[in-house]
Amino acid sequence: MLEKLEIVQQRFNEVSDLIIQPDIIADQKRYVTLNKEYKDLSKIMSKAEDYRTLIANMEEAEMMIKNESDAEIIEMAKMQLEEAKAGFPSLEEEIKFLLIPKDPEDSKNIVVEVRAGTGGDEASIFAGDLYRMYTKYCQDQGWSVSLVDANEGTAGGFKEVIFEVSGEEVYGTMKYESGVHRVQRVPQTETQGRVHTSAATVMVLPEAEEFDVEINMNDVRIDYFCSSGPGGQSVNTTYSAVRLTHEPTGIVAQCQDQKSQHKNKDKALRVLRSRLYELELSKKLEQDAEKRNSLVSSGDRSAKIRTYNYPQGRVTDHRIGLTLYDLQNIINGDIQKLIDELKLYQNTQQLKEAGEII
Repeated sequence: MLEKLEIVQQRFNEVSDLIIQPDIIADQKRYVTLNKEYKDLSKIMSKAEDYRTLIANMEEAEMMIKNESDAEIIEMAKMQLEEAKAGFPSLEEEIKFLLIPKDPEDSKNIVVEVRAGTGGDEASIFAGDLYRMYTKYCQDQGWSVSLVDANEGTAGGFKEVIFEVSGEEVYGTMKYESGVHRVQRVPQTETQGRVHTSAATVMVLPEAEEFDVEINMNDVRIDYFCSSGPGGQSVNTTYSAVRLTHEPTGIVAQCQDQKSQHKNKDKALRVLRSRLYELELSKKLEQDAEKRNSLVSSGDRSAKIRTYNYPQGRVTDHRIGLTLYDLQNIINGDIQKLIDELKLYQNTQQLKEAGEII
């Protein structure tokens, strides 16, 4: 472990020198990449310092036990050794996880798209529930949430809702949410009390920065229209809403959340850039899926990942076979336990692939 940490230390020193070089600062793309690497390496360096201190404490305690004659000092040394040994395995495990090569996408902000699937009005209501669940979770993390576009359902909720989330390690945390979410409950419209199954699709896209995807604006058709509310009624008489169509791929992005046409265009462009970026990312994920058992299903919109069963108060994640009987808290935004278990499973898989002994 110390040899591996020594290699990381060398790279940390190298990156520390690079990010203060004028030519690196002038190259925005390289500077941003190196700055992210510096932050990640700083976390490992902090744990490496704790690790070296723990080893030094163990060696010092063993030396005292071996050479001291004072019974009281020997007893204190034994306690110090026991304490150091108790904390050693968990710290070593933590460092192993930190040494797993990070997905460069993990630090990116995201665009989230939630769409009602099978189930009619109930599916739209469920899509609204998922939107509230995610916005509550993101706000609890201290992240910023901004609505991009929404098409409201006739009985509540959304046929489609798109929003941006910005903060630290957002994609790395939220990427496991992509896929089909099912709900089993008695709909508000059901008079016989029968349980129905409805679905909504969630897509979590890493937000592409300008140097990730270069868009030739000559390839983009821009349409301006009036913002509309539920049922298509006009809520804005100015042409502030913007629709962008990338003609080579047919990908469309629109935004009508802002009153300013310019702001709507900027938001729609970010969504368009992220969708084009996701095309390339999907290909990469498909290639990775052939090599490893990945839980991230950006490329697969049909993968059923989770069921929310209201009669039994349970939530089941089908990818890792995890069932939690805490539906009310989860649907109110407390999804951390699910995310932690998914991350743990993925990290364990990666450790095995790296040939580490868990």
